[in-house]
Amino acid sequence: MPSLRTVAVGAVVALGAAATAVVLVDRGAVPPLLASTGCTAEVDGHTVDVDLEQAENAALITAISAQRGMPARAASIALATAYQESKLYNIDYGDRDSVGLFQQRPSQGWGSVAELMDPVYATNAFYDALQKVDGYEDMEITVAAQEVQRSAYPDAYADHEEDGRALASALTGNSPRAFWCEVPGDADEVGDEIDQTGLVPRATVVREDLESRFGTLSLGGFEPGGVSSGHMEGSAHYEGRAIDVFFRPINAENRKRGWAMASYLVANADRLDISTVIFDGRIWQARRSDDGWRDYRVPSSSGGDRAILEHRDHVHVDVFD
Repeated sequence: MPSLRTVAVGAVVALGAAATAVVLVDRGAVPPLLASTGCTAEVDGHTVDVDLEQAENAALITAISAQRGMPARAASIALATAYQESKLYNIDYGDRDSVGLFQQRPSQGWGSVAELMDPVYATNAFYDALQKVDGYEDMEITVAAQEVQRSAYPDAYADHEEDGRALASALTGNSPRAFWCEVPGDADEVGDEIDQTGLVPRATVVREDLESRFGTLSLGGFEPGGVSSGHMEGSAHYEGRAIDVFFRPINAENRKRGWAMASYLVANADRLDISTVIFDGRIWQARRSDDGWRDYRVPSSSGGDRAILEHRDHVHVDVFD
């Protein structure tokens, strides 16, 4: 795996000393300066390394574009813009009254400070404005970004076009297996009582998060009272720790959608205490996250439909116990 930037180094270089307090987030027992965590997008020979906070924000920006039915080009424009404006951090300061991921200004009618500090609101505000730009899909990224932002430095967006395209291609699923993260690989202990839907609290948080980001989903692998059959021996489904998100029938479009969700889950694995993600014959595990995506090998003793066993038609996600 390519070397990854640490949270602290990225903050100091990109944002200056004033941003250090914002991005030095304690994500575990290991101090951020020493922790080997972060995410990588690798597309067509171009590599982008981001820390966990940046990855979560990039995945959010991309997921909202998908939920709105916008093309991957929209995500490329938004990501390049946020990279230039805030380095993909949700900062509460900026030039004059600028705040947030896109450094939008309350005095320019973008919304209140509280609204613009909400990444979901700020991202939707950006896309609302982008959709009003006639022909943005065919514009150069820097031109489209400037049409929305009206920046005093219009050429600066060009510096992040390649990074924006790579992140967007990986996170929209257009480039399968092109996004992965290294995470601490553990989680604090919590209660594991199954709720009325058949999920433990952590898994319920994941389900609610996915539905808020992607809308109505075809879900399975859990039921009221829990499941006791239909999965391999030792499956996290039997403990209420796992969810399946189905993308049927198996075709190119659904494969892309599946990889978009799988990438989103990996980008948010640390925040959501995700242990494992499996899709399309590949597996990512928090405890082996430095290996990235690996081949998923179905036990030879397993019977049944290979497409299902290899998770070709669904994304499997489970949380730490």
